[in-house]
Amino acid sequence: MKYIKHLLNRIRGEQDIKMLVKRGLKLGDNLTRMSGCIIDPSHCWHIEIGNNVILAPNVHILAHDASSKLFLNYTRVANVKIGNQVFIGAGTIVLPGTIIGDNVIIGAGSIVSQSIPSNSVAVGSPARVISSLDDYLEKEKNKMYDKNVFDSEFTLRNSKLSADKKNKMIEACAKFGQVFVE
Repeated sequence: MKYIKHLLNRIRGEQDIKMLVKRGLKLGDNLTRMSGCIIDPSHCWHIEIGNNVILAPNVHILAHDASSKLFLNYTRVANVKIGNQVFIGAGTIVLPGTIIGDNVIIGAGSIVSQSIPSNSVAVGSPARVISSLDDYLEKEKNKMYDKNVFDSEFTLRNSKLSADKKNKMIEACAKFGQVFVE
């Protein structure tokens, strides 16, 4: 079964995280890596990822920049460090030489070209800090009402996700603009 899973991941183009660690990737505990993520395979020993990190789909973490190779015959390489308790949104690119502190949210589609301090939320291209993590979480908490908060019974983790539950979520989105799911 393990072999089949490994083979399917290779066919899908997914990287083998164990191979990256063997090559020198420094990896903490509890990495959640969704589909399409790329952790620079050619320079992974320059990358350190802390504990409890989530990489949403199609995140790219690069430790090298080959843009100068054609002209100078050299590639720039720099260390990348991602702290603990970090969420990196879908489609984000983390460039060489950046440090992302602890307790950070990086918004989807961001390009992280400079270091992001701990306890912050950063978005954009280039990514810029827009809020402290505490302020952001307080704003989000204030948007939560009894009628737009759903437990895990309303997710695909629940094999009995009924059409009725889906419709309740759709109606709540229409009324409140968004819902929060456990």
